[in-house]
Amino acid sequence: MLPLREDHRCLQSAKEGTPGVRDLVLACHATKTLAGTGARKEKSTNADEDQIKDKLEQLRCHFTWELVIKDTEIPELEDRVLEQIEFLDTTYKVGIYNLLAYVKHLRGQNEEALKSLKEAEDLTQQEHANQSDVRSLVTWGNYAWLHYHMGRHAEAQIYLDKVKNTCRKLANSSSYRMECPEMDCEEGWALLKCGGKNYERAKVCFEKALEVDPENPEFSAGYAITIYRLEGFNKAAQSTEAFCLNTLKQAVRLNPKDAYIKALLALKLQAVGQEAEGEKYIKEALTNASSKIYVFRYTAKFYRRKGSLDEALQFLKLALKVTPSSVVLHHQMGLCYKSQMIQIKRATNWQPKGQDKENINRIIQLAIPHFEFAVQQKPTFEFAYIDLAEMYIEAGDHKKAEDAYQKVLCMESLNKYILQQVHFHYGRFLEFQKKSEVDAISHYLKAVKIENASLARDKSINSLKKLASQKLQRDASDIESLCILGFIHKVKGEMNEALEYYEQALRLVPVLENSVLVTCRH
Repeated sequence: MLPLREDHRCLQSAKEGTPGVRDLVLACHATKTLAGTGARKEKSTNADEDQIKDKLEQLRCHFTWELVIKDTEIPELEDRVLEQIEFLDTTYKVGIYNLLAYVKHLRGQNEEALKSLKEAEDLTQQEHANQSDVRSLVTWGNYAWLHYHMGRHAEAQIYLDKVKNTCRKLANSSSYRMECPEMDCEEGWALLKCGGKNYERAKVCFEKALEVDPENPEFSAGYAITIYRLEGFNKAAQSTEAFCLNTLKQAVRLNPKDAYIKALLALKLQAVGQEAEGEKYIKEALTNASSKIYVFRYTAKFYRRKGSLDEALQFLKLALKVTPSSVVLHHQMGLCYKSQMIQIKRATNWQPKGQDKENINRIIQLAIPHFEFAVQQKPTFEFAYIDLAEMYIEAGDHKKAEDAYQKVLCMESLNKYILQQVHFHYGRFLEFQKKSEVDAISHYLKAVKIENASLARDKSINSLKKLASQKLQRDASDIESLCILGFIHKVKGEMNEALEYYEQALRLVPVLENSVLVTCRH
C-alpha cells in the first residue's frame, strides 16, 4: 500500500492527467477508501460480536451447561422430551420446553426452537407467576443464545439486558449470572433428562438446591429420581439402597399426588425385598390419573420382575398403543419375551422339546424386533445390544450376534458396570458358540480386572476358574492356567493360594519377561 502522502500525490496527478489514467487511479483510490471503511466496520462488528459472546458465556442456560449428548442420541432425546410434554403430568414443564428448544437448535431448527421458548414463557406466567423473573432467566438466556446463532445480535442484546436487570434487582449483581436454587434445579433437570453421563452432575445440582430449601417438592423429586437413576446406571453397592429408598420416600411425602415417583418407590421396595409393600404403591399409582403411560411402564417392570409376565405384557401393550416409538417400552417388551423363554427352559430342565421348543422359537422371533427397534432408535443403548445379541444366539444367528457385540465393544466411555457386562456376555458367546477358550479367557479377564463388584464379575471369575482347571487337567504344565488361578485367588484376597500358583508358574518358566506371568500379575 502507498504511504498516505504519496497516495495523495497520485490522486492529485490523476485529476490533472489523461482521462484513461485519471479514471484508473481514481477508481483504485475509491476501492482503497471503501476497503478501509469496510475493514474498520468489520473490526467494529467483530468487537461487538466478541462483547456479546463474552456476555452470553456468563449465562446459566442450556447453551452453557455442557450437556453431554452424542449426535446419534439427539433424535431419541427429542422423542422422549415430546413424550414427556404430552404424557407426563407435572408442574415442572417449563424446563422441558426449554430443553426441547435446545434440542431443536441442535437439529438446526432454530425457528422451531423459538416457538418452544415461547411455550416456556407462557407456562412460566401460569405456573410461577409470583416468581416469574427468576424462573424466566434460563428461558431468556436460551433466547439470547438462539438469536446470536441466528445472527440477530440486537435481539440477543435485548434478552441479555433482561437477564442483567433481573440479576441486579434480585441478587444485587451487575453480571449476567445469578446463583439461586431455582437455577440449580433447572440445570439438574436438564442434566437428568440427557442421559447417564450427566447424572452425577445432576445430583450435585439438586443437592445445592436442597441445601437452601430442603422441603421443596420440586427439588426433592428431582433429587430422588436422580439417585434412583444413578444407582441403576452404576449398579452401586447395596449400601446405597437404603439411601435411595429414603430419598424416594421423602419425595413421595412432599409430592403425594405424583404417581410417577410412587411407581419408582414401588420398584425400589421390590428391589430391597419388600415386594408386597411395593405392590401397594404400584396399585396406588395406577388409581391416580396422572402420568398413566409412565405408570404403565413401571408397573410392567414391577410385574416382570415378579414373574407375572402376562400381566407385564398387558401394561406394556397399553402403553405402546399411545407411544409406539418409545425405546424404553420396546426394550421392556423384548425383556418380557426373553423372560418367557427362560421360564419355559427352566420348566423343561433346559431341554425343551416339541411344543415347548416351538413356543420358544416363536417367542424369540417376537423379542428380536423389539430389541432391534431399540438399538435403531437409540444407537448408544448398550444393554439393548447385549439383549439383542443373546436373542440372535438363541435364534442360531451367530454372525448377527457377533456384530451386535462388536458395536457395543466399540462404544466410547462405557462405565465400569456396563463394560463388565459386555466382556462377560461376549466371553460366554466366545466360549460356548465360537468354541474359542483363548478369546473367552481374554474377555473374562477383562471383566474381572474392572474393580467393580457385580454378578458379571463373580460369574467371570467362576468361568475363568473352570476353564483354567480344565486346561490343567489336560496339561499340568500349562503356565497360563496356573497364572489365571493365581490371579483369581489374588482377586479374592487369598494371597497364600495365589503365591502357590505363581510359584508353580515360576518353576516352569524362570525367565519372566517372555511369559504370561507378567501379564497375570498386573
